[in-house]
Amino acid sequence: MTNIKLGFLASHRGSNMQSIIDACNKGELDAIPGVVISNNGDSGALDRAASEQIPAYHLSSKTYPEPDELDYAIRDTLLKHEVDIVILAGFMKKIGQHTIDAFAGRILNIHPALLPKHGGKGMFGAKVHKAVLDSGDKETGVTIHVVTDNYDQGPILAQLAIPVLEGDTVDTLSNRVLTVEHQIYVDTIKRIIAGDIQL
Repeated sequence: MTNIKLGFLASHRGSNMQSIIDACNKGELDAIPGVVISNNGDSGALDRAASEQIPAYHLSSKTYPEPDELDYAIRDTLLKHEVDIVILAGFMKKIGQHTIDAFAGRILNIHPALLPKHGGKGMFGAKVHKAVLDSGDKETGVTIHVVTDNYDQGPILAQLAIPVLEGDTVDTLSNRVLTVEHQIYVDTIKRIIAGDIQL
C-alpha cells in the first residue's frame, strides 16, 4: 500500500493524530491525512485539523440526534474523502455498525495497556492507568488493534510493554505511555504500508 488516505476520529486533544500527521508531513509515512471527524465541537483535534488545512467535521448527537443517522454521517464522510484506513485517536464513542461494515478490518484503535488486560467498555485514559496501578502489575504498555463490534477485542496488530516504576502515579504512568503511543502508532501504520502487517 502506498499513498494511502487516513481518516481520523478524535474527541479531545488529538495528540496521537498530530504525531501521525507530522510523520506524513515529514515523509516518514507514505500517507495523506484525508479528513478529521470529532464528536466534540470544541476539540483540540478540530483546531489541529484547521491549522493543517485538513477537512474537518463535527459529527455528534448534537448534529445527528438519531444514532443511526450519526453512524451513516460518519461512514459517508469517510467514504466521501476516499479514506483507506480509519485511525481512532482518543475517540470516546463506540463506532457504529454501518461504519464498521464499510471499513471492516481497516479501523485501528490504540489502547493504553496490554490488551486483553484492562480493556473493555468504560476503560479509557486515566481509568486504565489507575486499574494497572491498583492491580500491582509490574508492566503496562500500548496496544494497537483492529476495531470490531466488541470493545477492545479486535485482532491485535502491535504491542509494546512499558515497566511500571515504583512510585508511579496515574499522571506519571500516563505521560510515559503517551510518549510510546505516539511512536507505536506511526510505526504500525508504517508497517501496514510496507506490507509487514496485513489488514
